[in-house]
Amino acid sequence: MRLGVQRQGVLDILKGRVLCTMFYEPSTRTSASFDAAMQRLGGRTVVISPSHSSTQKGESLQDTIRTLGCYGDAIVLRHPDESSAATAAKFSSVPIINGGNGSLEHPTQAFLDLFTIREELGTVTGLTITFTGDLRHGRTVHSLVQLLQHYNVHIQLVAPASLALPADIRRQLVDSNQLLTESNRLTDDIVAHSDVLYCTRVQKERFQDPREYELVKDALVVDNSVLKHAKPHMVVMHPLPRNREVSEEVDFDQRAAYFRQRYFRWDDEQ
Repeated sequence: MRLGVQRQGVLDILKGRVLCTMFYEPSTRTSASFDAAMQRLGGRTVVISPSHSSTQKGESLQDTIRTLGCYGDAIVLRHPDESSAATAAKFSSVPIINGGNGSLEHPTQAFLDLFTIREELGTVTGLTITFTGDLRHGRTVHSLVQLLQHYNVHIQLVAPASLALPADIRRQLVDSNQLLTESNRLTDDIVAHSDVLYCTRVQKERFQDPREYELVKDALVVDNSVLKHAKPHMVVMHPLPRNREVSEEVDFDQRAAYFRQRYFRWDDEQ
């Protein structure tokens, strides 16, 4: 399929099909990648903006989903409510694709991340994967950790105490004997043992108290001084957008894979 798109630009696999997308939270990569993938495969998209929809008139999520199901063959939904994906699936007459539900999950990003790791390193089995940053609110981390339950990997967690991985997800790692290290500092030893360094943004929009955000926003920063301790073929990943947790100087390091992740994203959405 990838080769077909590279050669022809647009295929006709989904000709005649319509994908509806509705994002109640900001999105660049997820929304654009689904749009691009659908169009690359010959389908069409209907993009609904909540700010210009009947949501502004008080329409419930379930009624919106019922309506969109009349116009499309599938719906991509992003919503701040953690129960939104389950609600949408309950009331929809067409398949629901979860583009992120609050701080809970981002399953399509997890499949993309897994695909990226395999493309970059050739395998997932036997790797040591280090998650850094906002592990509490990072829905991409939550989904990828659960997906990695199916692989023989070791996982290292690096985050301030207030941004630690939720207890139920951490328990899964303990039960599967995958949890190797926990720390509030990205030490030289942790970096040296990492095959994948998965960085995440501290999510300001999830904080009730702005002062708490200010205390942790720059707690973990990856720059060239950090990478000098890393393996030559280690991979730096980030679901993006980023703030200052990955310095722009890292962009020029061959191990920086976060923009290649973006290329893989629309490829994976197909």
